Amino acid sequence: MAWFEQKAQIENNQLTLIHITDSHVFANHEGEYFNVNTANYLRKTLERIKFIDCDAIIFGGDLTQDHSEESYHLFAQLVVDAGLADKFFWLPGNHDELDVYNRVFTQYGIVSCKLLQNAYWQVLLANSKGPTPAGLINETHFTEIASELNNSEKFTLVFTHHHPIAINGYLDKHILENGDELLSLLSRHSHVKGLVHGHVHNEYSWLFDGFAVFATPATSIQFEKNTPDWQQVDLGPAFRVIRLQQNGSLSTQVVWLNNA
Repeated sequence: MAWFEQKAQIENNQLTLIHITDSHVFANHEGEYFNVNTANYLRKTLERIKFIDCDAIIFGGDLTQDHSEESYHLFAQLVVDAGLADKFFWLPGNHDELDVYNRVFTQYGIVSCKLLQNAYWQVLLANSKGPTPAGLINETHFTEIASELNNSEKFTLVFTHHHPIAINGYLDKHILENGDELLSLLSRHSHVKGLVHGHVHNEYSWLFDGFAVFATPATSIQFEKNTPDWQQVDLGPAFRVIRLQQNGSLSTQVVWLNNA
């Protein structure tokens, strides 16, 4: 099946999306990632989100830390317990496996659509998972992305897991290796309004050749900015709210639970 073959149609003219990413949960609900109970942070995030009127929740990858199938079940059950399964969409991170996502999430009623659209916008959930922790969009998938951009004049927002722009930090060793090619492709289409990613465990924003690039913090631990060293900081979980208007404008804000 082609990556974007399954499409989700949303009837609202204005779209509100929520982006969460990098949960790093374990098979055990008590599992900790750098002294943070990641399942508990994810549960708190989902409990906060369920009170926001949104059209879709997009999970940006790195679901699991221990790479166990049980961690996918735990994640999916938390989504179901929050009553959010019918709005939930996902893309893979470097820690994740597509076949496990599909096998487990299907059991919980979480769909695998990778293209969301309304009358004015299309939202592409791209696959940047490569053979190493760094990101890589393979040639076939790159062609699929280009095809969707060429075949639609709708305003477009793209999601990846990996970052295409260096952050001057440790995670740059695991950057999207063909990020320059992706950014170049997107910049050739004036209807592309933004790219949103995770992976870097903190909040960033750039303007690249006419469209915006945003990084969303993790629901788990955050990584210190502007340091080549691997440094963690517990700022609490966070998520990003994105609003897409029918005139092509995009607005966004990060919500930190510790400050909510």
